[in-house]
Amino acid sequence: MRVLGLDPSLTNFGWAVYDTEADGAAICPERGRFQTSSKQLFVDRYIEMRANVKALVKKLGVTRIGQEYPIFNDLWSEGMYGLFLYTCEALRECKVDLVFFSPPQIKAHAREFLARPKIGGNLWTMNKPDMVEAARDASGGKGVWNHNEADAFWVARSAARFWQLLDGVVEEADLTPIERKHFKSIHTPLRGKHAGKTKKTGILYREDERFFRWSEDEQDG
Repeated sequence: MRVLGLDPSLTNFGWAVYDTEADGAAICPERGRFQTSSKQLFVDRYIEMRANVKALVKKLGVTRIGQEYPIFNDLWSEGMYGLFLYTCEALRECKVDLVFFSPPQIKAHAREFLARPKIGGNLWTMNKPDMVEAARDASGGKGVWNHNEADAFWVARSAARFWQLLDGVVEEADLTPIERKHFKSIHTPLRGKHAGKTKKTGILYREDERFFRWSEDEQDG
């Protein structure tokens, strides 16, 4: 299975392909970036990015996608949310399956892969160079990586594991601790007004909220 990972940005929109059946450098056979200029009319930038996404999906022939969604109430959150919506529209029109990951979740998957020791009892902070190092190592250790492409790679890799779990290709026992937490987390508070009420917070339990099977959509394309 080939999965496309997307790291939306108006200036450097990163994308990368992850192939679950490949080894070494072939794990990421293609990657790249879309770029628009701040001198363009804002709406034209969104339209161009939407067209780029649709063309890429068609070119690659992929049906499984992972996408990073924006952190709300952060710098430029309105602009990023606009791009997020345009991208989602493009993917639904392409009738592909889509799963969302937050930026902290993507960093957690890369951090787990690097397996660096804690510093003063705290987890290692994943910065752009660390994400690049993790992507390079996980994809065979070759080539010059841009940090947007590295983020997109980790989106694709994480999404691939999720789709494999959903398809039954991998079992829960095969998941890493971070994958188990993000995909299948079930929480039962012991205190407060929700004490004793089990809540399934893992992505696997949140269809049409955190993942979508638009390949099965009956809408006209």
